[in-house]
Amino acid sequence: MKNNIDQNRNWYLIDAGGATLGRISTVIATLLRGKGKVEFQFNLDCGDYVVVVNAEKVIMTGHKEEQKRYYSHSGYLGNLKTKTVTEMRKSHPTEILRHAVAGMLSNTKLKDGFLARLKLYTGENHPHANIKFIDLPKSKVK
Repeated sequence: MKNNIDQNRNWYLIDAGGATLGRISTVIATLLRGKGKVEFQFNLDCGDYVVVVNAEKVIMTGHKEEQKRYYSHSGYLGNLKTKTVTEMRKSHPTEILRHAVAGMLSNTKLKDGFLARLKLYTGENHPHANIKFIDLPKSKVK
């Protein structure tokens, strides 16, 4: 097995426009982890790079737009801050998808490496234009 430095990593381009948050998050987490590869081992970082465009256009089903909350705490007493999805879309539109993908990855030392290879962008433009991407079939990303 190659170590982390010698691995050849693929690049995937995913358009998140109109995709359901949970379904696209599972596809992204699987690609970041590298579970579809033959040489997958759970204790090694053998995943791929994932570039997501239109990350602000993911949809949520039901009443999650109004009911789902994101929490942050500074560590001081009484300093718990909450934001709804609509507030997060205005302030940090890509963090909704990043938070969902991070929740689907295991809490190990490898998690930071997985999330470092996740590139989220609002809109169609991204700075990785000179890289050859592997296209995912539309049936995988709903």
